[in-house]
Amino acid sequence: MKSNDLTPPIALRCGCFGSPAFAGLDLSGCDPGVRAQDDLYRAVNGRWLDETEIPADRPRHGSFSQLNDRTNAQLRDLVDELVAVPQAPGSVADQVSAFYAAHRDTEAIDRAGLAPIRSLLAEIDGLQTPLQLAQWQGRMQGQLDTPVRLWVAPDFEQPGVNRAITWQGGLGLPDRAYFLDSHDPRLAAARAAYAEYLLCLATLSGEPDPAAAAEQVMQIEQRIAAVHWDRVDNRDPARLFNPMTPAELMRDAPGFDWVAFLASAGLVRIDRLSVSQPSAVRGIGQLFAEVPLADWRCYFRLHCLDAAAECLPAAFREAHFAFHGTALTGVKTERPRWQQAISELNRALGDGLGQLYVARHFSLAHKLKAQALVNTLLAAYRESIENLSWMTPATRARALEKLAKYTCKIGYPEHWRDTRQLLVLADDALGNRQRAARFEWQRLAATAGQPLDRQEWAMPPQTVNAHYNPSLNEIVFPAAILQPPFFDIAADDALNYGAIGAVIGHEISHGFDDEGSRFDGDGVLRNWWIDADRAAFDALGARLVAQYEAYEPLPGRRLNGRLTLGENMADLSGLQIAFKAYRRASAGAAAQGNDVCSDAQRFFFGWAQVWRDKVRPERAFQLLAIDPHAPAEFRANGAALNHDGFHAAFATRPGDRMFKPPDERIRIW
Repeated sequence: MKSNDLTPPIALRCGCFGSPAFAGLDLSGCDPGVRAQDDLYRAVNGRWLDETEIPADRPRHGSFSQLNDRTNAQLRDLVDELVAVPQAPGSVADQVSAFYAAHRDTEAIDRAGLAPIRSLLAEIDGLQTPLQLAQWQGRMQGQLDTPVRLWVAPDFEQPGVNRAITWQGGLGLPDRAYFLDSHDPRLAAARAAYAEYLLCLATLSGEPDPAAAAEQVMQIEQRIAAVHWDRVDNRDPARLFNPMTPAELMRDAPGFDWVAFLASAGLVRIDRLSVSQPSAVRGIGQLFAEVPLADWRCYFRLHCLDAAAECLPAAFREAHFAFHGTALTGVKTERPRWQQAISELNRALGDGLGQLYVARHFSLAHKLKAQALVNTLLAAYRESIENLSWMTPATRARALEKLAKYTCKIGYPEHWRDTRQLLVLADDALGNRQRAARFEWQRLAATAGQPLDRQEWAMPPQTVNAHYNPSLNEIVFPAAILQPPFFDIAADDALNYGAIGAVIGHEISHGFDDEGSRFDGDGVLRNWWIDADRAAFDALGARLVAQYEAYEPLPGRRLNGRLTLGENMADLSGLQIAFKAYRRASAGAAAQGNDVCSDAQRFFFGWAQVWRDKVRPERAFQLLAIDPHAPAEFRANGAALNHDGFHAAFATRPGDRMFKPPDERIRIW
């Protein structure tokens, strides 16, 4: 607080340490010594940040992890009830119960030793020709991160058809920069930890020369990293879309039998696929031709052991945690085994577990309230587009057409995936994981070249997340995120619009960020912009890049404004639209605030509370390299800084750290 400022800190003016309290707002987390005009994030979360310790088994802790904890506890209660009594053989409840019990039974896993993975290791040892190597990698799709991975998704030019796509992979460290940056000591430490982990895996599995095996793998991954595209390049859908036939792929990327690879993956009858990073595919094809087959066998042995380590004896589990947990993210202790089992269940039987979850924890009232919020946000977005000052009528008409074609999924799917043919055994943790991954890949591969099923969900309802899909032009809000602090059916509109309203606005805005805006309302990748409008839009994006690249979350490590541009655009536009929607929804209603906290102020407090988060330095460093989202404090403050409503609500003025002159504020949508 400035010495000549006679007003109390805004935290006090907003009732954060006095009455009345408002449902949905955690008053205890505010910092009375910080004014929102100087730092909205710390004004709302400062006391919580100062007093909260990150749990020893977490790389970070905050609103998202607390909601994940609540959801996992709900899931545990459900599954424990199933495990306690016999279930009908072959039923969803029986599969969930058996899978969970097997993963939790570490004593049985320890007794089994390496027996569950020996057949897979023997398969690798039996690979004697390049053709066999290609075929084996095809069979491993969905189970192993191979140097070139396969997926199936809507075609960028014909979004009504599913298309097989390739994607670069094969690295045991989080990003290519971990191998290629020789200057940052933190990256060097991560490489050393990875080399040590590989040595441990090689030793535990009985490699004749563990040190040589670890070095062979490091050398292969160094070469893979050298041909990978960086994460900024991977944000350009036009560059990623490269349709070709399997024969053309064989011609353009010699050195590897791509046809055999695709056929063994179950993609036998496809007429074309999209090669996402063509230069990386060519480079990896060349690696397969140049690197001795014996070295590839070693590489895949250690990668399979890494992928399976959590379902192998204690020494493997401990080594896996020491690297993936402590070395990369700073976590001190492992999560309880039951939490690991819930995570495994969500991946393997997400729909089966989701059916049980929504039946108990997601009401029709929640769905209807969320749908009403979505409708209000879409109406506000339409109004905003209609009044854009920088867009010409022709482009505006196309933007409105796209918005009118949005679809929305809330809560859970109308139809659940059928997993009755999946074999799940109560004494085979690794086998369950492998069979579930293979089952899901076979389901996905069978859709290649087939009409798109618009009823499909990409994530189960117990996921604390939301997303926008540009090819389907849809926004999706699973049941689990529709809980406090994001959505509280008992809270007033100001808090809900500032929290889940801004999340909804964020996902809507992804259709109009620098990536999503390249797709039209039917999901087709095409330029629907007038050139002058696109130039004006790109100029606004460049200003946002500059704003976020000025932030320095860690000493000497600034934000990558281009990597985070899409998410920053969505945060900014989502918050702006949510505020307009709140004003629209509350027009004519009696104010719910009082003389210490206005409705508008509470809206922004709800927004800042959503981003409450503490991150270990190791994890923060990792996220700066791989995460397209900015750190929480910059998401909260960076969007509010450009928001006219924020400045009006808190009466900011020159000298306040959050003040930004009106003519410098970035307004996109």
